Amino acid sequence: MSTPVFKRILLKLSGEALAAGQGFGVDSQRVHEIARELAEVHTLGVQVAIVVGGGNFFRGVAEQAKEMDRVSADHMGMLSTVINALALQDALEKQDVHTRVQSAIEMNQVCEPFIRRRAIRHLEKARVVIFAGGTGNPYFSTDTAASLRAMEIKADAILKATKVDGIYDADPMLVKDAKKFAEISYMDVLKRGLKVMDSTAISLCKDNNLPIIVFNLNEAGNIRRVVTGAKIGSLVSA
Repeated sequence: MSTPVFKRILLKLSGEALAAGQGFGVDSQRVHEIARELAEVHTLGVQVAIVVGGGNFFRGVAEQAKEMDRVSADHMGMLSTVINALALQDALEKQDVHTRVQSAIEMNQVCEPFIRRRAIRHLEKARVVIFAGGTGNPYFSTDTAASLRAMEIKADAILKATKVDGIYDADPMLVKDAKKFAEISYMDVLKRGLKVMDSTAISLCKDNNLPIIVFNLNEAGNIRRVVTGAKIGSLVSA
C-alpha cells in the first residue's frame, strides 16, 4: 500500500454523486461503493472528514421552489444534506468504519450538533466525520461549508469529487477541445469564472492557502490515488 501524503482531508461530495445518474434520491449501490473507497483510505491512517451536498433531493423539487422565498428554499436544501449524511454514515458503518454526523442545524435525535473541538477529537480517534446542514445559514453553498469546515478542522487539503477528471476552461461534456489545467491558481479560477466551487469558497481557500484537488469520483480507486499523491485531476493553489 502506498503512503498517504495527507494526514487529514476534507472530501466534498455532491448530492448528485450519491444519486448515481438517477437524478433524484440515493442510489444504495453507489453509496456503498463510495463507502468502500473511503474505508480503504481510512485504513491507510488518513483522517477523513466529509461535506455532502443535497442536490439529489433539492434539485428534484427546484421547479416547485422557484416561487419560494430564498431562505426557505435554502433551509430545505440544508435538510436534504442531512438525509445524505445519514445514508453515507450507514454505508460506512457497514464497512466497520466508526462514523459521526455533525449538523450545523441542531437535530439531536439523529446527529450531533457541529462542535469544532469535538469534530477534531473524533478525527483523532480515527472516526470519519460527516458535516451536514451546510453552514447553517441561507445564501451559502455546501462548497463554502466545505471550505469553512476544512479550515476549522485544519485539513491539509480539500478533495472535490466531481464527474469530470479535473478543471477545464470550458465544459468538457459540451466542448470537445476544452483545455484541462493540471494546476491553476485561485486568482485564475476567480478571474476566468471557472465553475470549480463558488467564488466565496475559492476566496476562503485563497485567503488561508488551502489547496483544492478536483478529481473524477466515477473512476474506482481515485480517492486513494489522490490521497497517496498520484498526479490525477487538477490542483488549485497559490
